[in-house]
Amino acid sequence: MSWTRFFRRSRWDEERARELEAHLEIETDEYIARGVAPDEARWAAQRKLGNVLRIREEIYEMNTLAVVDTVWQDLRYGARLLRRNPAFTAVALLSLMLGIGANTAIFQLLDAVRLRSLPVKEPSQLVEVRLAGTEPRPGNVTTRYAELTNPQWERLRADQRAFSSMLAWAPMRLNLASGGEIRYAQAIFVSGNFFEMLGVSAARGRLLATADDQRGCSSRAAVISHAFWQREYGGDPTIVGRPIRLENRALDIVGVAPAGFYGVEVGRMFDVAVPICAAGALGGDSGVLDDNFIWWLSTMGRLRPGWSVERATAYLQTISPTLFRETVSQRLDPEQIEAYRKFRLEAVPRGGGFSSLRTRYEAPLWLLLGLSALVLLVACANLANLLLARAGARAREMAVRLATGASRGRIVRQLLSESLLLAAIGTLLGAILARVVSASLVSFLSTGRDPLSVPIALDWRVLGFTAATAVATTILFGLAPALRATSAPLESVMRTSSRGLTASRGRFGWQRALVVAQVALSLVMVTVALLFTLSLRNLTGVDTGFSFDNLVVTDIDFGGLAVPADRRLRLQRELLDGVRSIPGVTSAAQVSMVPFGGWSARDEVRLEGRPQHQLPASMNDVSARYFETMRTPLVAGRDFDDRDASGSPTVVIVNQTFARRYLGGTSAIGQRIQMRTGPRQWSTAEIVGLVNDTTYVDLREPFQPIVYRAAAQERDPGSDLRVVLRSGLSLASVRSAVTKIAARHNPEITLSFRAFPTMVRETLLRDWLMATLSGFFGVLAMLLASIGLYGVMAYMVASRRSEIGIRLALGADRQSIIRMVMREAILLVAVGLGLGALLATMASRAAKAMLFGLTPTDPFALVAAAVTLATIGAAATIIPALRAGRLQPTSALRED
Repeated sequence: MSWTRFFRRSRWDEERARELEAHLEIETDEYIARGVAPDEARWAAQRKLGNVLRIREEIYEMNTLAVVDTVWQDLRYGARLLRRNPAFTAVALLSLMLGIGANTAIFQLLDAVRLRSLPVKEPSQLVEVRLAGTEPRPGNVTTRYAELTNPQWERLRADQRAFSSMLAWAPMRLNLASGGEIRYAQAIFVSGNFFEMLGVSAARGRLLATADDQRGCSSRAAVISHAFWQREYGGDPTIVGRPIRLENRALDIVGVAPAGFYGVEVGRMFDVAVPICAAGALGGDSGVLDDNFIWWLSTMGRLRPGWSVERATAYLQTISPTLFRETVSQRLDPEQIEAYRKFRLEAVPRGGGFSSLRTRYEAPLWLLLGLSALVLLVACANLANLLLARAGARAREMAVRLATGASRGRIVRQLLSESLLLAAIGTLLGAILARVVSASLVSFLSTGRDPLSVPIALDWRVLGFTAATAVATTILFGLAPALRATSAPLESVMRTSSRGLTASRGRFGWQRALVVAQVALSLVMVTVALLFTLSLRNLTGVDTGFSFDNLVVTDIDFGGLAVPADRRLRLQRELLDGVRSIPGVTSAAQVSMVPFGGWSARDEVRLEGRPQHQLPASMNDVSARYFETMRTPLVAGRDFDDRDASGSPTVVIVNQTFARRYLGGTSAIGQRIQMRTGPRQWSTAEIVGLVNDTTYVDLREPFQPIVYRAAAQERDPGSDLRVVLRSGLSLASVRSAVTKIAARHNPEITLSFRAFPTMVRETLLRDWLMATLSGFFGVLAMLLASIGLYGVMAYMVASRRSEIGIRLALGADRQSIIRMVMREAILLVAVGLGLGALLATMASRAAKAMLFGLTPTDPFALVAAAVTLATIGAAATIIPALRAGRLQPTSALRED
């Protein structure tokens, strides 16, 4: 039988009815023609044909799939029952929607950043070529995934026997504005064969080719992404050939990348791709193409047929000595050169692309997926409890059906069909919720300086996960009540009153066990939530060594003006004086490295008169009044001032950690250190000040040794100026005032602004995420557990009305009845808390690496979680207990 006939049974039945009626009419007419009266003719025709309804039923059954038809009947019956119990249906669907939605949302993010392959041609063949080991690279590391310098890349490209082709790329932000406030585009520098190797075709025009990536960059070609084309140009069909200005330089748009192609970095979408040969002109460092001191490129290769990752690594190891010997930077010391020549390359699979998002959030997402799974378990336990109660109420119905011939399997299948209907609707609602939650989480983690673009479209993994979750929840909360409802002896059921089988105290075991499980799992989640909340509190309470309220950082770039080097210091000073003159600005200073700016400049120093050990320290160039602006206490000595100018003796200020770690507790003031100024070149500086320790990169890091150099003594000042200022003005007012000052010097000067509190908050995004989501899951679990406890206690009181009535009739006072109910609930909660404490101690160890300032077994978190759950449990029990205490013995006994 075909499915078409099955689904068109009703139409077939109508057609057969018409055919049978037509046949009857023909037969009747023939009888009438033979002289039979009309009424008798009709009867004679019917007798000859047989029972019409029976014929139609047989045809209908021939077109029916019995199993499917039965399931469909069960589902319709289940839908009617759910409509009759709107409160139960609402609670069940809400629980499932939240549980399944949370699980699907977290899995969707994991799928996007961890499991999914790049949307390119044969991603399984892609490998990254990178340095083996974790030795620090000698030089400047300027991009997120920097593994090679450009000379190394060119040398490697010339000897790629293990790969059918290789590409190089580097992420960078490029300014679109020609003056005023900076407007960044997310750019990638790519080798000429970047798109060809990935098998990507252009949506418009053409993509970059090898001819575009030649020294000199004569083609000035640029490719924009599909999203950038839509956002910036409104999808203009004449986009090819139009110019685009990046860093005040004009390039030609030669094509548009296809929609959905985001490059090779998961979590970020590029706006414009330009060839590597343009990096010298656009990246702000003309020597970046030839300098082996600047690490900024990442490389990928496509394995040749028959080559494995291990074989490619072995080949890279053989060419590494020659490659690194030929690319030694002349800016390295002998010790660094020796270490550099020992570097080796390796190949690692990179079909999933590059992702700092993956590195930062993979472990938290797995932990959140575990917590959301616990939420789903609690929801399932809650639903199972509610279904057990319903099964008790429907016990007589089940008994009657069993007594009239229905098999146990048939009834179990019907009850599971009701559960499946609930799970299906809950899954559908959860899938809708998951998309909203996923998009909200991506938006939560995205910042103005670091926008994220995570593809969260449904794929087979997400659909499979959601379907598996739906089936698992159906089994978890539906199977036990179904088996339980059909397992009781018929005689006892038929003798039982209409309140059902569970009137016996001994038959509450399942409900009690489920409540204990809910309390235990809830304690795990509440404990974890409190741990992350306390960790976040500890982080926000860290003494950073400065006050960041009312602080604004502004970057002023005058690179497009081609200011001679000998006039840059003067222009920097004039711009800084202009900022200081803004009404409302209490203090302002120049700085090269601001706290929480995302990076630090580390170098090595030596102590004069001490053994020539090179000591690591962070270097920061600041002007006078920097410590006043940051409100960093000056412990000893003096601040920089007008005496510290170009040509005067070099002076520095160090922090307390530097003095404590390197100077052995002696007074720092007056001591002399040596700082590196070039290969084998060192300059001597006198320490004139000692300041308080400050945090620079991350709130979790311990204080590091810092050397502050006088910005006015900079020998090679750059063509930009970073200013930190403190004022009571709004960010918009500061932006307007500083922009006017810059424009007075030259309208082509570009600027950007950042509020310090925002910068600090962005460093805590992961901690906010964990505290927020784990807190939400913990509250949700507590709510579900309290509903479950209330439901069980209310049902137990209702089922034991006769017993309570007898106790009252025999002289028990109402307080003792209340205590009896409360004692029952307290026992369940106590057992659940004891079991949960063990589980929480084990589960919280998974969060150890993400906590700050406390241990996974922090007693305060565990005790606070237990007290909170016990309080909520008591609150959920008090109403059923009072109801039992108010029971009238006569009415209870009369009902029985």
